[in-house]
Amino acid sequence: MSESIRTLLFSVVLCLICGTLLTAASSGLKEIQQKNMTIDQRKNILQSVGLVKTDRQYTGDEINRTFEQKISRLVVDQTGSVIPSSETGGAKSETELPIYLYTNEDKQVEAYVIPIDTRGLWGKIYGYLALKSDGATISGFTIYKHSETPGLGGEIEQNWFQRNFVGKKIIGPEGEFVSIAVAKGKADDSVPKDRRPNYVDGISGATLTGKFLTQGLKEILTSYEGVSVTFRNTKEYCKTNKETPWCRK
Repeated sequence: MSESIRTLLFSVVLCLICGTLLTAASSGLKEIQQKNMTIDQRKNILQSVGLVKTDRQYTGDEINRTFEQKISRLVVDQTGSVIPSSETGGAKSETELPIYLYTNEDKQVEAYVIPIDTRGLWGKIYGYLALKSDGATISGFTIYKHSETPGLGGEIEQNWFQRNFVGKKIIGPEGEFVSIAVAKGKADDSVPKDRRPNYVDGISGATLTGKFLTQGLKEILTSYEGVSVTFRNTKEYCKTNKETPWCRK
């Protein structure tokens, strides 16, 4: 066998080995990335209901354990009715809405968490909005992925901005749905007093990010309004729907 053929064969074998190793490494890395993404999403859900602190580091095992003990996932329709798991397989429908229930030690629902997937100025904004079981009061808000400009719209990921949402309302003084909105600047300076419960402080230099986030939150909360109404009317609703998860005692 000539030297040139031996060199060619060696090169081919080397390429095959390298290709196999790279494929294996890529597959393993993808699994790790997916695992870390799941943990991060679970952490954000827990943070939105106050079960993890923003100033403390948690292991993946801690996040998974707390999530599995306190959070349950359901799929509901736009009327607030639970869709049995046997009916949610295959392609997802726009009428299938996932929610996460936070249940306390007495098996009572403290809050429900709505996934946020909406448009921002430069790309999608992903996060979670938690509402207390009164169906009206925001328990927490988190962002785990976005493409907004650092120092401007990117401030939506900061604790100071997200804390603005806690205690705000999605209904007006007469109980009507109004959603939650981002003000232009300080809400106290730009929003009438009677509407301030439905506004959070805006971000300086990020008016468009606030506008898109306001629009997106309204669209999402509108689609979940059937769920929220159900929670707002829990006492009456549960008299005839005792098997609904948030009615069980």
